[in-house]
Order: sequence, then structure tokens, then C-alpha cells
Amino acid sequence: MNTMELNKIAAAILTAGILFMVTGIVGDALVHPKRLHESVLKIQTGTEAPAAAAPAPAEPTIEPIGPLLASANPENGQAIARRACGACHTFDQGGRNAVGPNLWGIVGADHAHAEGFNYSQAIMAKKGQPWTYEELNRFIANPRAYAPGTRMAFNGLANTQQRADLIAWLRTLASEPKPLP
Repeated sequence: MNTMELNKIAAAILTAGILFMVTGIVGDALVHPKRLHESVLKIQTGTEAPAAAAPAPAEPTIEPIGPLLASANPENGQAIARRACGACHTFDQGGRNAVGPNLWGIVGADHAHAEGFNYSQAIMAKKGQPWTYEELNRFIANPRAYAPGTRMAFNGLANTQQRADLIAWLRTLASEPKPLP
């Protein structure tokens, strides 16, 4: 092998090393990492008393919907329903069930009321209980917290006024709408 070839190999190795070193220096200059004063992971050595179990987080309180229903805007509720619910639910009288059940007459109807719809066990456990305004409010706010194990993929509406508008519109989906609370 030619000595010139050996010089080229040595130069390539040295150049790569210098390039990695310069990249590290530039990276440290750009990203200023913050060192922790103490470790995030606590390792018990057996001499310390075990830490008390953290209390379970309190279920978030949901503002009652009844007082807002009188001033709710059903037209806004219809727009919310078409945007957030329309992909899975139908709203017309006698309409078919889709991914979710038809919501005609939902206010005041029993849980798991749609004939032939395959409800999750979480909703079937509530069969016979009516969908009151407050039940709908809790469900729409967070379906998974209301009925753990529900198949509904919707994350919920955090805005109380939007829930009131939606429930006011759902109330109109009946031959005889239920009276407001």
C-alpha cells in the first residue's frame, strides 16, 4: 500500500473526529441544557419511611347547565352538533343509527334507548336511567369520565356555553320538547 493512501486514511479519521468535536461545541452553545440539582428519580434505600400514597385526583366539577339553557342559542348548538357529532350520529326523526345512535328525542329518553344499536357495557349499565339535562351535560363534557369504557371517541366539550347551546338544540329534536328546568 502506498504511503499516500495511509496519509489519506489518517486525515479522514482526524477530520471526522474534529468535525464531531466542533459539532458538540456548537450544539452546547446553541442549546444551553439545564442541569438538575437533584435527581428526578427517587430511589429508596430502605431507611426512609415509604411515602404516603398520593390522593386520587378529585373529579372535576361541572357547572350545572340548567341556568344557562334559558339563554342558550339552539342555532349555535346545531352548528356544534353538525361539526362535532355529525360524523357519527344522525338527528332526523326515524333516522338510522350510524357509528353512534340516532339522537332524535334524546332529551328525556332512557340511556341505551335506540333499538338495534350495539351500546358499550358502560352505557348499558345505565339503561333505564333518563337522559336529563344534567346527565347530558356531564356526558358531553367528558364521555369517558361519565361512562368509563364507552366506545365513543369524542373527547368532550369543555366550554359550558357550547354545551348549553348543544343541549338546547338537542331539546328541539322531539315532537314535544321537554320543558326547561
